[in-house]
Amino acid sequence: MFAVKPFSAIALASLVLATACTTASETPKTRDGAVIGGLIGGLAGAIAGNDPEERRRNAAVGAIVGAGVGGVIGSQLDKQEAALRQDLGNDNVTIVNTGDRLIVTLPQDILFATDSTTVRADLQSDLRALAGNLNEYPNTTVQVIGHTDSDGSAAYNQDLSQRRAQAVSSVLIGNGVSPSRIQAFGRGEDQPVATNLTAEGKAQNRRVEIVILPNAA
Repeated sequence: MFAVKPFSAIALASLVLATACTTASETPKTRDGAVIGGLIGGLAGAIAGNDPEERRRNAAVGAIVGAGVGGVIGSQLDKQEAALRQDLGNDNVTIVNTGDRLIVTLPQDILFATDSTTVRADLQSDLRALAGNLNEYPNTTVQVIGHTDSDGSAAYNQDLSQRRAQAVSSVLIGNGVSPSRIQAFGRGEDQPVATNLTAEGKAQNRRVEIVILPNAA
């Protein structure tokens, strides 16, 4: 009996979302946000309740509410992404919109000199533009995450990635972003996006990711 509940909730949430997304959403990422929110809301609603009928009602309500919230978040991210692309204008910076967050990736090689934790002066303008965008969309949490390749010891890479994440965070804070919104993390060599066996792969792994997460409320 327990194994059927999650499947039923997902099916019910999906039916509700199919209608909500075609009537309320205008862009693919807005629809993605509605889908994500609806599924989460539907599953959360299905968990609550003392009997199958109550769980079905809760799942339907949760899916509708979640889809609405997710659609609003997706729409905000669409607008913020478009503004960021216009403001940055740097082909080395990539922006990915997943529907529930923006991920801005800056290669460490363009941010820092080798073994340095001082942000290059010519890259300060990109971070100032990013800070301006974050200030225009204040209802977000910002995670600054440093990554390295596998050269050197794991302990050294962890420390370097943390200090570089903090350096980028300091530039954002210095340009008006509230410190309470920013979380700085170092991931060292633990989360590569490419092989560490080639120079090209290592260059991709040396990066700082700025993850922009809209707050639900």
